[in-house]
Amino acid sequence: MDLSQLEKSTVRKVTLRLIPFLFLCFAISILDRVNIGFAALRMNEDLGFSEAVYGFGAGIFFLGYFLLEVPGSAMMTKIGARRWISRIMVSWGIIAIIMAFIQTPIQFYIVRFLLGVAEASFYPCMVHYLSGFYQSKHHAKAIAGFMIAIPAANAIGSPLSTFLLQIDWFGLAGWQWLFILEAIPAILLGIICYFYLTDRIEDANWLTEPEKTWLLDVTHKEALEKQKNKKPTFLQVLRDKDVLILALGYFFWMFGYYGINMFLPTISRGLTESIGWSLQSIGWLLGLMYLCAMVVMYLVGKSSDKQNERKFHVAGCVTISAIAMIASVYVADFSLVGAFILLTISLCGTFGAYSPFWAIPPSFLTGAAAGGAIAMINSIGNLGGFFGPYFVGYVNDMTGNHNLGMIALGISMIISAIVIIFLVKQTGKSQKVSPGRTLEYTNSSKIG
Repeated sequence: MDLSQLEKSTVRKVTLRLIPFLFLCFAISILDRVNIGFAALRMNEDLGFSEAVYGFGAGIFFLGYFLLEVPGSAMMTKIGARRWISRIMVSWGIIAIIMAFIQTPIQFYIVRFLLGVAEASFYPCMVHYLSGFYQSKHHAKAIAGFMIAIPAANAIGSPLSTFLLQIDWFGLAGWQWLFILEAIPAILLGIICYFYLTDRIEDANWLTEPEKTWLLDVTHKEALEKQKNKKPTFLQVLRDKDVLILALGYFFWMFGYYGINMFLPTISRGLTESIGWSLQSIGWLLGLMYLCAMVVMYLVGKSSDKQNERKFHVAGCVTISAIAMIASVYVADFSLVGAFILLTISLCGTFGAYSPFWAIPPSFLTGAAAGGAIAMINSIGNLGGFFGPYFVGYVNDMTGNHNLGMIALGISMIISAIVIIFLVKQTGKSQKVSPGRTLEYTNSSKIG
C-alpha cells in the first residue's frame, strides 16, 4: 500500500471510529444546554418567572462554565480525555435531571450554574482529543464533523422538545419530562465513553500497525514543526496575546449567538401568534431552520480546508449572520416568511463559522498548550453566553419586545467579525506528506 492509500485508509478509519460517537455525545450536551429555551415556553408561566429571571438563569450556565473551563482542561491533560469526558457526561446528566424539580428563581440559578460547572471543558477536551488523531489539514473538516451536532441537536431537539412539553405523566409537567428524558442519554453515553475511546494512537487497536506507524509519524513531525514556531506551556498560553485576541472575537460572537439561540423559541412563538400556529408547528419550523444551518456548517468547513483559509471564512459567516439578524427585525413588520428566512440565514452564518474558527488554535499550538488555548478561548468566549441571554431578557422586560435586543446582538457579532479580520493573524496551514515521508508546509503563517 503506497503512502496516499495509507493516509486515506487511516483517516477514514479514524473518522468512522471517532466522529459519529463524539457527534452523538456533543449533540446530547447541546440539547441539555439549550432545551431551557423550549422549557421556558411552559416553565416560566408555571413557576412565575419573568423574562429577566429566565435570561439570567439561562445565561448563568456559562458563568459556571467559565470558572471551571481552564482548571477542567488542565485536569484533562493529566488524567486523559477518555476519563474526563466520561466524568463530565455522567455528572451533567445527573444535574440536568435535577432541573426538572426546581421551584424558585434561586434554585433555577443554582442548578443552571452547577450544570455549567459540570460541563466545563467538555468541548475543548473533544477538540484537543481530535487534534491528537488528525493532521492540521484535516482539522476543520474533522471538527465540523462532530460540531454539526450543534445544529443537528437543535434540528432534532426542536420538534422533540415541543412534543415533550405537551405530555403530562405521573403528575409531572411536560417541561419537567423534557429535562428528565433528554438527560438520561448523557449518563449512558458517559459510561460507554470510558470503554470506547482510546487516549493514545498507540492504544488504538482498531488501526493496523502500518496505520498506527504512519499516523504517529505525521502527527509527531507536525508537532515538532509547531514547536519551532511557538513553545508555550499550558500556563503560558493562557497569557498569549493571539489566544486572547481569539477569545475576544469569540466573546462578541457568542454574545450574539446565545442571545438569539436561548430566546428563539419565544421569539418564534411571538411572531407566529398572529396566524395561530401550534407549539408543535413551531418546533418543526425551528427544526427545519437548524437543518439548513447543519448543511451550511459542513460546506463552510469543507471550503475552509480546500482553500487553506480560516479567518475570512469565520468573519464572513459572522457578518452575514449579524446583518440577517438585524434585518429580520424590520422585515417582520410586513413579512413573517421573510423574517424567518432571514433568521435562518442568521443561524446558517453563525454555525458556519464554527469549524474554521476552531481549526485555528491547533494549527499553531500542540499538546498541553493547544488544550490550554482552546480552554481559554472557549472560557472567555462563552461569557458572552452569560451576558447575551441576560441582556435580551432584561431589554425584553423593559421594552415589551425583542427588537432592540436583537439589533444589539447583531452589532456584537459585527464587532466579532472586525476583531477576527483585523487582529487575528493566523489564516491556516496545510500539510502534505511527500513520497520521502517528510512534511512540506505551504501557505503557512504563524502567530507571533
